Amino acid sequence: MTGDDVLEILDLLRKAGAEVWVGGGWGIDALVGRQTREHQDLDLMHRLEREPAVVAALAAAGFAETLDWRPVRFVVSDAAGRQIDLHPLVFDADGGALQESLEPGKPFVYPADCFVTGSVGGRTVPCLSAAQQVFFHQGYEPRGRDLHDMAQIREAFRIGTHF
Repeated sequence: MTGDDVLEILDLLRKAGAEVWVGGGWGIDALVGRQTREHQDLDLMHRLEREPAVVAALAAAGFAETLDWRPVRFVVSDAAGRQIDLHPLVFDADGGALQESLEPGKPFVYPADCFVTGSVGGRTVPCLSAAQQVFFHQGYEPRGRDLHDMAQIREAFRIGTHF
């Protein structure tokens, strides 16, 4: 997944009226303002009520569902091997959101202030905050890319991480 791919997909979804935020590795690269490593996929958070528009726009662009763990997440892929990991969010009146988890009754919490902007290819994109990225990178054994990503957060934002 290249930076150009990310911008193409974000444009496609914006035209479909879907509000999304970049998370995961591309979200961290957006926060630091440059690509720091290769990415296998693109993590996007979207409003649950706009999911039909998200799915339709991606299907029209050649993406098909390859994993369904709804209501937690689902993955779509295209013939070129690009993968998008989609995370449905339910927003509250204060601008915060919840995402279901695999543990019933223990959703992932997205505070209103975690929805920020970063930069991909010199263009401003919606993404998750550094604090939210750190929060999501805990409670599991880190892989090499996780160690790399958290090092980027520590260097750019001078905040502590769990590993």
